[in-house]
Amino acid sequence: MAGALGRELRELAGLFLTLGSVGFGGPAAHIAMMEEHVVRRRGWMTREEFLELVGVVNLLPGPNSTELAIHIGYRRAGVAGLLVAGVAFILPATLLVLTCAWAYVRYGAVPVVQGIWRGVQPVVVAIVATALVDFARTGLRSVRLRAVAAAALLLAVAGINEFLILLLAGALALGAAWRGAAASVLPWLAPLAALVPTEAGAQQIFLFFLRVGSVLYGSGYVLLAFLRGGLVERGGWITEAQLLDAVAVGQATPGPVFTTATFVGYLLAGVSGAVAATVGIFLPAFVLVAASGPLVRWVRATPPARGFLDGVTAASLALMAAVTWQLGRAAIDGPVAVLLVIGSLLLLRAGVNSALLILVGAAVGLVRS
Repeated sequence: MAGALGRELRELAGLFLTLGSVGFGGPAAHIAMMEEHVVRRRGWMTREEFLELVGVVNLLPGPNSTELAIHIGYRRAGVAGLLVAGVAFILPATLLVLTCAWAYVRYGAVPVVQGIWRGVQPVVVAIVATALVDFARTGLRSVRLRAVAAAALLLAVAGINEFLILLLAGALALGAAWRGAAASVLPWLAPLAALVPTEAGAQQIFLFFLRVGSVLYGSGYVLLAFLRGGLVERGGWITEAQLLDAVAVGQATPGPVFTTATFVGYLLAGVSGAVAATVGIFLPAFVLVAASGPLVRWVRATPPARGFLDGVTAASLALMAAVTWQLGRAAIDGPVAVLLVIGSLLLLRAGVNSALLILVGAAVGLVRS
C-alpha cells in the first residue's frame, strides 16, 4: 500500500511539475493539457469524471486550473496527493516569477528594461480585454445577471470596496427574499473587506492575500481589480505601473496567473513578502478543494446558493471591466501602444498564444528603448 502511494505521489509530482513549467496560455490551456494527460494518456479518470471536476472548481473562488490540479491529486492519492499536485503545479511559476521580481528590483531603473516593460503593458491590456469578452459571454447569460453586472460596474466606478460589491451582487442575484440574510452578515465582513497592509511586513501581506484568495471569483484577471483597489488606491504600496509590470510577469510565465502575488509580495518586502503573498493567495484553494465535496452537492441542490454565486461571478466581470479601463489609460501612451493593443486583439482572436504576444511586445519595447 505504501509503495503504491509513493508511486502515485511521484507520478503526480512529475506530471504537475511538467505542466507547471510549460503551461502557458492561462486556465483554459491548463485544463486542456490536464485532460490530455490525466484522461487520454494515463486513464486516471473518465472524461465525464474530469468534466465534473471542472464544474466543481468553477463553483469555488480562487485559481480554477490550480484547484483542478489539486482535485486531481486528491482523487488520485488523498490528502497527500492534494498537497503534492498543488505544490508541484504552483512551484515552477513561483520560482520563475520570484527571479523576475528580483531582476526587476535590481535592474528596473535601467532604461532598456523600462523600455521592455513599456512594450509589454499594452499587450497585457489586450489580453485582459479579450478574456473579459469571453468570460462575459458565459457568465452574463441572462438579463438579470447583466443588470447585476451593470450595477456592480457603477459601484466600482464610484469607488466602492470590491468585496462589498461582490457581496451586494450576490444578494441582488438571490432576490428580495434572501437580501435580508445577506445584509445581516455585511457588517461582520466589512472590516475584513477594508483590510490593507498597514506596513510592508510579511504578516500583513499574508493576511491581505489570504483574504483575496478566499473570495476571488471570476478568474486570475479579476485579481487586478483587488490589487489595484487594495494596494494602489487605498494602500498606496505599489504604483499603477508596477501593477502592470506584475501582471505582465504573471502572464508571460507558465502556470497560474495568481503568481502575480509573488511579484507584488517581493516588491513590498523582498523574499519574505513573496513567500507570504504566495502562501496567502493559494492556501484557500487547498482548503476549499478538501472541503468542497459536500459543499458543492449542497450548492447544486440549493437554487439560492447557486444564484448567489451567479451574482458574484457577474460582479467579478464588472470589476474586471473597470480595471481594464484603468490599465488601458495607464498603458496606452502613444501610437505604438495603440498598434500593439489592436494587433494583439486581432492575433488573440486568431488563436495566437498570449505568452508569444508578450514576447513580441517586449521586443518592440526593447527596440523603442
